[in-house]
Amino acid sequence: MKGNYPERIVCLTEETTETLYLLGEEDRIIGISAFTSAKIDRIVALEPDLVLGFSDLQADIAAELIRRGITVLVFNHRSVQEILSMIRTLGGMVGAAKRADELVGAYEKNIERNTAQAASRSRRPKVYFEEWDNPQISGIQWVSELITIAGGDDIFPELAVCPDGKSRIIGDPNEVIRRAPDIIIGSWCGKKFRPEKVAARQGWDAIPAVQNGDIYEIKSAEILQPGPAALTDGLEQLQEIITAWAV
Repeated sequence: MKGNYPERIVCLTEETTETLYLLGEEDRIIGISAFTSAKIDRIVALEPDLVLGFSDLQADIAAELIRRGITVLVFNHRSVQEILSMIRTLGGMVGAAKRADELVGAYEKNIERNTAQAASRSRRPKVYFEEWDNPQISGIQWVSELITIAGGDDIFPELAVCPDGKSRIIGDPNEVIRRAPDIIIGSWCGKKFRPEKVAARQGWDAIPAVQNGDIYEIKSAEILQPGPAALTDGLEQLQEIITAWAV
């Protein structure tokens, strides 16, 4: 630790790594570890000033590092506003508060532009976002919010507010049929999305999105990490998909 700011940072998630690069503070990163299978001894050997993680999924890793005398910060950001707050917090922690404010300001303007464009359209599609296929898991909160910003309506808003994947499992797949999405977007974390398999599900040929071929993929790295990429690449792709449907 030099002065008031950590100089040796280990990132356990992609979004904190991405944020530090965007802040121009990538030289502080001394290690990047796997999401849920971090090797504690290797992290300790790096002698970090700070380890950054995300959510209860890394609680055991964080606890062990704390017991080893390591300073750990675990973010729990799951909404668009919380992503912006994470960027500001991290910027302040590394002495880059001004740059963080500039980044957040740019993201906020982009969100405002997308919201205005969405408001100018005469119709909004119903969107089903699938985070996993077996069991079927609907999108998390920031994804649902980005769908709204881009001009669509998430068909499972009541599940989006649930922080964990288990709580977002769709118990009855026929409920997707009943809610009749105009657009289906898949982002199966860790494996390739297969639109043809989605379209072939029993009874799903009655869904407007399937009938019209409005089934798309957004790569998980571009939308399922609660960081800058979701606010830029993820939002842009959502906007393109929804705009193409609306014209």
